[in-house]
Amino acid sequence: MQTYRLEGQGSIDKLALREEAMPQPGPRQIVVRVRATSLNRRDTMILNGTYPLAPRAGIVPLSDGAGEVVAVGDGATRFAIGDRVTGSYFARWIDGRMHPGIVDQLGCTLDGMLCEYALLDEQWAVRLPDHLSWQEAATFTCAGLTAWSALTGAEIPKPGQWILTIGSGGVALFALQFAKLMGCRVAAVTSRAEKAERLRTLGADLVIAVAGTPEWGVKLREATGGIDLVVETGGPATFTQSLIASALYGRIVLLTVQDHNGKSVEIPGAVYQRSLVTIGRLFVGSRNGLEAMLAAVAAHRLKPVLDKVFPFAEAREACRHFQRGDVFGKVVIDGA
Repeated sequence: MQTYRLEGQGSIDKLALREEAMPQPGPRQIVVRVRATSLNRRDTMILNGTYPLAPRAGIVPLSDGAGEVVAVGDGATRFAIGDRVTGSYFARWIDGRMHPGIVDQLGCTLDGMLCEYALLDEQWAVRLPDHLSWQEAATFTCAGLTAWSALTGAEIPKPGQWILTIGSGGVALFALQFAKLMGCRVAAVTSRAEKAERLRTLGADLVIAVAGTPEWGVKLREATGGIDLVVETGGPATFTQSLIASALYGRIVLLTVQDHNGKSVEIPGAVYQRSLVTIGRLFVGSRNGLEAMLAAVAAHRLKPVLDKVFPFAEAREACRHFQRGDVFGKVVIDGA
Protein backbone atom coordinates (compact mmCIF):
# COMPACT_ATOMS: atom_id res chain seq x y z
CA MET A 1 0.00 0.00 0.00
CA GLN A 2 0.97 3.66 -0.28
CA THR A 3 1.44 5.72 2.85
CA TYR A 4 2.90 9.08 3.80
CA ARG A 5 5.27 9.33 6.75
CA LEU A 6 6.73 12.38 8.42
CA GLU A 7 10.49 11.84 8.26
CA GLY A 8 11.56 14.87 10.27
CA GLN A 9 10.06 18.31 10.92
CA GLY A 10 10.48 21.87 9.75
CA SER A 11 9.47 21.45 6.12
CA ILE A 12 6.68 20.02 3.99
CA ASP A 13 9.42 18.20 2.09
CA LYS A 14 9.81 15.95 5.15
CA LEU A 15 6.48 14.38 4.18
CA ALA A 16 7.58 11.26 2.31
CA LEU A 17 5.47 8.84 0.24
CA ARG A 18 6.37 5.19 0.87
CA GLU A 19 5.34 1.70 -0.26
CA GLU A 20 4.58 -0.56 2.69
CA ALA A 21 3.00 -3.92 3.40
CA MET A 22 -0.73 -4.07 3.98
CA PRO A 23 -1.60 -3.95 7.70
CA GLN A 24 -3.22 -7.00 9.27
CA PRO A 25 -5.67 -6.56 12.14
CA GLY A 26 -4.75 -7.92 15.52
CA PRO A 27 -7.26 -8.64 18.30
CA ARG A 28 -9.94 -5.93 18.49
CA GLN A 29 -8.46 -4.00 15.58
CA ILE A 30 -9.89 -2.92 12.23
CA VAL A 31 -8.32 -2.06 8.89
CA VAL A 32 -9.88 0.91 7.10
CA ARG A 33 -9.58 1.62 3.38
CA VAL A 34 -9.07 5.39 3.56
CA ARG A 35 -11.09 7.21 0.91
CA ALA A 36 -10.30 10.81 1.87
CA THR A 37 -8.45 12.86 4.49
CA SER A 38 -8.44 16.54 5.45
CA LEU A 39 -6.01 19.08 6.88
CA ASN A 40 -6.15 21.05 10.12
CA ARG A 41 -3.97 23.78 11.61
CA ARG A 42 -2.43 21.28 14.02
CA ASP A 43 -1.17 19.23 11.06
CA THR A 44 0.85 22.15 9.73
CA MET A 45 2.14 22.82 13.26
CA ILE A 46 3.33 19.21 13.45
CA LEU A 47 4.99 19.56 10.04
CA ASN A 48 6.69 22.79 11.11
CA GLY A 49 7.81 21.48 14.50
CA THR A 50 5.73 23.95 16.53
CA TYR A 51 3.07 21.61 17.95
CA PRO A 52 3.18 21.31 21.78
CA LEU A 53 2.91 17.50 21.68
CA ALA A 54 5.96 15.89 20.08
CA PRO A 55 5.07 13.54 17.21
CA ARG A 56 6.42 10.01 17.10
CA ALA A 57 9.30 9.58 14.66
CA GLY A 58 8.10 8.45 11.23
CA ILE A 59 4.44 9.03 12.07
CA VAL A 60 1.67 8.70 9.48
CA PRO A 61 0.17 12.22 9.67
CA LEU A 62 -3.38 13.62 9.75
CA SER A 63 -6.06 12.97 12.35
CA ASP A 64 -8.95 13.36 9.90
CA GLY A 65 -9.90 10.64 7.43
CA ALA A 66 -12.85 8.56 6.32
CA GLY A 67 -13.20 5.15 4.75
CA GLU A 68 -14.76 1.72 4.96
CA VAL A 69 -13.78 -1.21 7.15
CA VAL A 70 -12.15 -3.96 5.04
CA ALA A 71 -10.86 -6.30 7.76
CA VAL A 72 -11.78 -7.05 11.38
CA GLY A 73 -9.56 -8.69 13.99
CA ASP A 74 -10.52 -11.36 16.52
CA GLY A 75 -12.82 -10.11 19.24
CA ALA A 76 -13.74 -6.86 17.48
CA THR A 77 -17.47 -6.24 17.76
CA ARG A 78 -18.00 -2.50 17.19
CA PHE A 79 -17.75 -2.68 13.39
CA ALA A 80 -18.27 -5.04 10.48
CA ILE A 81 -16.71 -5.16 7.04
CA GLY A 82 -18.24 -2.43 4.88
CA ASP A 83 -19.02 0.00 7.73
CA ARG A 84 -18.21 3.65 7.00
CA VAL A 85 -16.02 5.10 9.74
CA THR A 86 -13.81 7.99 10.79
CA GLY A 87 -11.19 8.12 13.51
CA SER A 88 -11.44 9.86 16.88
CA TYR A 89 -8.85 12.62 17.41
CA PHE A 90 -7.89 11.66 20.98
CA ALA A 91 -8.11 7.96 20.26
CA ARG A 92 -8.19 6.82 23.91
CA TRP A 93 -10.51 9.57 25.20
CA ILE A 94 -13.95 7.96 25.27
CA ASP A 95 -15.84 10.30 27.64
CA GLY A 96 -15.47 12.45 30.74
CA ARG A 97 -12.55 14.79 31.34
CA MET A 98 -9.22 14.79 29.57
CA HIS A 99 -6.24 13.59 31.63
CA PRO A 100 -2.56 12.85 30.87
CA GLY A 101 -3.13 9.14 30.37
CA ILE A 102 -5.27 9.65 27.26
CA VAL A 103 -3.46 12.35 25.29
CA ASP A 104 -2.50 10.11 22.35
CA GLN A 105 -3.61 11.65 19.05
CA LEU A 106 -4.05 10.19 15.59
CA GLY A 107 -1.46 11.67 13.26
CA CYS A 108 0.85 12.67 16.12
CA THR A 109 1.64 9.97 18.66
CA LEU A 110 -0.45 7.34 16.85
CA ASP A 111 -0.35 6.66 13.11
CA GLY A 112 -2.96 8.78 11.37
CA MET A 113 -4.97 8.65 8.18
CA LEU A 114 -2.76 9.85 5.30
CA CYS A 115 -2.36 6.34 3.94
CA GLU A 116 -4.16 3.85 1.73
CA TYR A 117 -5.09 1.51 4.60
CA ALA A 118 -5.21 2.56 8.26
CA LEU A 119 -4.92 0.15 11.18
CA LEU A 120 -7.05 1.26 14.15
CA ASP A 121 -8.15 -0.17 17.44
CA GLU A 122 -11.92 -0.60 17.17
CA GLN A 123 -12.35 1.86 20.07
CA TRP A 124 -10.64 4.61 18.05
CA ALA A 125 -13.33 4.89 15.37
CA VAL A 126 -16.97 5.94 14.99
CA ARG A 127 -19.64 5.38 12.34
CA LEU A 128 -20.36 8.04 9.74
CA PRO A 129 -23.71 9.43 8.53
CA ASP A 130 -24.81 7.90 5.23
CA HIS A 131 -25.58 11.20 3.48
CA LEU A 132 -21.96 12.37 3.41
CA SER A 133 -19.56 11.79 0.54
CA TRP A 134 -16.13 10.46 1.46
CA GLN A 135 -14.64 13.92 0.97
CA GLU A 136 -17.24 15.49 3.24
CA ALA A 137 -17.01 12.72 5.83
CA ALA A 138 -13.25 13.24 6.20
CA THR A 139 -13.60 16.74 7.70
CA PHE A 140 -15.26 16.32 11.09
CA THR A 141 -12.75 14.67 13.44
CA CYS A 142 -10.80 17.78 14.48
CA ALA A 143 -12.37 21.02 13.21
CA GLY A 144 -15.96 19.76 13.38
CA LEU A 145 -15.69 18.39 16.90
CA THR A 146 -13.76 21.45 18.11
CA ALA A 147 -16.59 23.72 16.93
CA TRP A 148 -19.22 21.39 18.40
CA SER A 149 -17.43 21.27 21.76
CA ALA A 150 -17.13 25.06 21.80
CA LEU A 151 -20.90 25.34 21.43
CA THR A 152 -22.00 22.45 23.64
CA GLY A 153 -19.30 22.23 26.32
CA ALA A 154 -19.73 24.40 29.40
CA GLU A 155 -23.12 25.88 28.54
CA ILE A 156 -25.23 25.35 25.42
CA PRO A 157 -26.25 28.72 23.93
CA LYS A 158 -29.96 29.50 23.81
CA PRO A 159 -31.88 30.15 20.61
CA GLY A 160 -31.62 33.79 19.66
CA GLN A 161 -28.30 34.37 21.39
CA TRP A 162 -25.37 35.78 19.44
CA ILE A 163 -22.38 33.64 18.46
CA LEU A 164 -19.24 35.19 16.98
CA THR A 165 -17.05 33.29 14.50
CA ILE A 166 -13.74 34.52 13.15
CA GLY A 167 -12.45 33.87 9.64
CA SER A 168 -13.39 31.17 7.15
CA GLY A 169 -11.39 28.16 8.25
CA GLY A 170 -12.88 24.80 9.14
CA VAL A 171 -13.64 25.48 12.82
CA ALA A 172 -15.21 28.88 12.11
CA LEU A 173 -17.52 27.57 9.40
CA PHE A 174 -18.54 24.50 11.40
CA ALA A 175 -19.31 26.79 14.36
CA LEU A 176 -21.44 28.98 12.11
CA GLN A 177 -23.38 25.98 10.80
CA PHE A 178 -23.87 24.36 14.21
CA ALA A 179 -24.94 27.66 15.78
CA LYS A 180 -27.65 28.08 13.15
CA LEU A 181 -28.87 24.53 13.84
CA MET A 182 -29.30 25.59 17.48
CA GLY A 183 -31.38 28.62 16.52
CA CYS A 184 -28.68 31.13 17.37
CA ARG A 185 -27.78 34.31 15.55
CA VAL A 186 -24.27 34.46 14.12
CA ALA A 187 -21.92 37.39 13.64
CA ALA A 188 -18.88 36.63 11.50
CA VAL A 189 -15.73 38.64 10.94
CA THR A 190 -13.49 38.12 7.94
CA SER A 191 -10.28 39.65 6.70
CA ARG A 192 -11.48 39.47 3.11
CA ALA A 193 -14.52 41.51 2.04
CA GLU A 194 -15.15 39.20 -0.92
CA LYS A 195 -15.93 36.35 1.52
CA ALA A 196 -18.74 38.26 3.22
CA GLU A 197 -21.49 37.11 0.87
CA ARG A 198 -20.39 33.48 1.16
CA LEU A 199 -20.65 33.76 4.94
CA ARG A 200 -24.14 35.24 4.62
CA THR A 201 -25.13 32.39 2.32
CA LEU A 202 -24.09 29.94 5.04
CA GLY A 203 -26.41 31.74 7.47
CA ALA A 204 -24.39 34.52 9.09
CA ASP A 205 -26.77 37.26 10.25
CA LEU A 206 -24.09 39.94 10.47
CA VAL A 207 -20.73 40.03 8.67
CA ILE A 208 -17.92 42.54 9.20
CA ALA A 209 -14.85 42.80 6.99
CA VAL A 210 -12.15 43.72 9.49
CA ALA A 211 -9.86 45.43 6.96
CA GLY A 212 -12.27 48.32 6.76
CA THR A 213 -13.26 48.20 10.43
CA PRO A 214 -10.19 47.62 12.63
CA GLU A 215 -12.18 48.46 15.80
CA TRP A 216 -14.85 45.93 14.96
CA GLY A 217 -15.44 44.94 18.57
CA VAL A 218 -17.29 48.17 19.36
CA LYS A 219 -19.33 47.89 16.18
CA LEU A 220 -20.37 44.33 16.99
CA ARG A 221 -21.33 45.15 20.56
CA GLU A 222 -23.46 48.08 19.40
CA ALA A 223 -25.15 46.01 16.68
CA THR A 224 -25.87 42.94 18.82
CA GLY A 225 -26.08 44.23 22.37
CA GLY A 226 -23.06 42.04 23.15
CA ILE A 227 -21.89 38.66 21.88
CA ASP A 228 -22.94 35.76 24.09
CA LEU A 229 -20.32 33.26 22.90
CA VAL A 230 -17.13 33.86 20.90
CA VAL A 231 -15.50 30.92 19.14
CA GLU A 232 -12.06 32.57 19.23
CA THR A 233 -9.91 31.07 16.47
CA GLY A 234 -7.97 34.23 15.63
CA GLY A 235 -5.71 34.34 18.67
CA PRO A 236 -3.53 37.39 19.42
CA ALA A 237 -4.73 39.30 16.36
CA THR A 238 -8.41 39.23 17.33
CA PHE A 239 -8.72 38.49 21.04
CA THR A 240 -8.97 42.08 22.28
CA GLN A 241 -11.72 42.93 19.80
CA SER A 242 -13.56 39.72 20.72
CA LEU A 243 -13.45 40.76 24.37
CA ILE A 244 -14.74 44.25 23.53
CA ALA A 245 -17.56 42.72 21.49
CA SER A 246 -18.68 40.36 24.26
CA ALA A 247 -21.71 40.83 26.47
CA LEU A 248 -21.13 41.56 30.16
CA TYR A 249 -21.56 37.89 31.06
CA GLY A 250 -20.40 36.57 27.70
CA ARG A 251 -18.11 33.60 27.15
CA ILE A 252 -15.00 33.27 25.01
CA VAL A 253 -13.77 29.82 24.01
CA LEU A 254 -10.10 30.45 23.30
CA LEU A 255 -8.86 27.99 20.68
CA THR A 256 -5.73 29.76 19.41
CA VAL A 257 -3.34 31.19 22.00
CA GLN A 258 -0.29 31.90 19.81
CA ASP A 259 0.24 33.06 16.25
CA HIS A 260 2.76 31.58 13.81
CA ASN A 261 5.41 34.01 15.06
CA GLY A 262 5.02 32.86 18.65
CA LYS A 263 3.15 35.95 19.89
CA SER A 264 0.76 35.03 22.69
CA VAL A 265 -2.72 36.24 23.57
CA GLU A 266 -2.66 39.07 26.10
CA ILE A 267 -5.61 40.11 28.25
CA PRO A 268 -6.01 43.91 28.17
CA GLY A 269 -6.62 44.87 31.77
CA ALA A 270 -8.37 48.15 30.94
CA VAL A 271 -10.99 46.20 28.96
CA TYR A 272 -11.29 43.10 31.12
CA GLN A 273 -11.74 44.97 34.41
CA ARG A 274 -15.05 46.26 33.04
CA SER A 275 -16.18 42.78 32.04
CA LEU A 276 -17.45 39.58 33.63
CA VAL A 277 -16.65 37.49 30.56
CA THR A 278 -15.62 33.89 31.18
CA ILE A 279 -12.59 32.76 29.17
CA GLY A 280 -12.28 29.01 28.65
CA ARG A 281 -10.15 26.50 26.75
CA LEU A 282 -10.86 23.15 25.16
CA PHE A 283 -9.03 20.48 23.18
CA VAL A 284 -11.21 19.05 20.39
CA GLY A 285 -13.32 16.50 22.33
CA SER A 286 -13.97 12.88 23.25
CA ARG A 287 -15.23 9.98 21.16
CA ASN A 288 -18.69 10.30 22.73
CA GLY A 289 -18.70 13.96 21.73
CA LEU A 290 -17.78 13.00 18.17
CA GLU A 291 -20.65 10.51 18.05
CA ALA A 292 -23.11 13.09 19.41
CA MET A 293 -21.99 15.65 16.83
CA LEU A 294 -22.30 13.17 13.96
CA ALA A 295 -25.79 12.24 15.17
CA ALA A 296 -26.77 15.91 14.87
CA VAL A 297 -25.09 16.10 11.45
CA ALA A 298 -27.10 13.09 10.32
CA ALA A 299 -30.40 14.38 11.72
CA HIS A 300 -30.03 17.73 9.93
CA ARG A 301 -28.22 16.29 6.89
CA LEU A 302 -25.60 18.98 7.37
CA LYS A 303 -22.87 19.24 4.74
CA PRO A 304 -19.44 20.71 5.47
CA VAL A 305 -17.88 23.41 3.32
CA LEU A 306 -15.01 22.19 1.14
CA ASP A 307 -12.37 24.63 -0.04
CA LYS A 308 -10.37 22.44 -2.44
CA VAL A 309 -9.74 18.75 -3.07
CA PHE A 310 -6.29 17.39 -3.99
CA PRO A 311 -5.33 13.95 -5.29
CA PHE A 312 -3.39 11.66 -2.94
CA ALA A 313 -0.18 12.13 -4.92
CA GLU A 314 -0.36 15.90 -4.32
CA ALA A 315 -0.56 15.80 -0.51
CA ARG A 316 2.44 18.11 -0.18
CA GLU A 317 0.82 20.68 -2.46
CA ALA A 318 -2.36 20.41 -0.39
CA CYS A 319 -0.28 21.30 2.69
CA ARG A 320 1.25 24.27 0.89
CA HIS A 321 -2.18 25.50 -0.19
CA PHE A 322 -3.47 25.18 3.37
CA GLN A 323 -0.46 26.96 4.87
CA ARG A 324 -0.97 29.93 2.56
CA GLY A 325 -4.09 30.53 4.63
CA ASP A 326 -6.57 31.93 2.14
CA VAL A 327 -9.10 29.11 2.46
CA PHE A 328 -12.85 28.93 2.77
CA GLY A 329 -13.67 25.66 4.46
CA LYS A 330 -11.80 22.37 4.51
CA VAL A 331 -8.84 21.31 2.37
CA VAL A 332 -9.28 17.64 1.43
CA ILE A 333 -6.93 14.98 0.06
CA ASP A 334 -8.52 12.10 -1.84
CA GLY A 335 -7.57 8.53 -1.04
CA ALA A 336 -4.92 6.66 -3.00
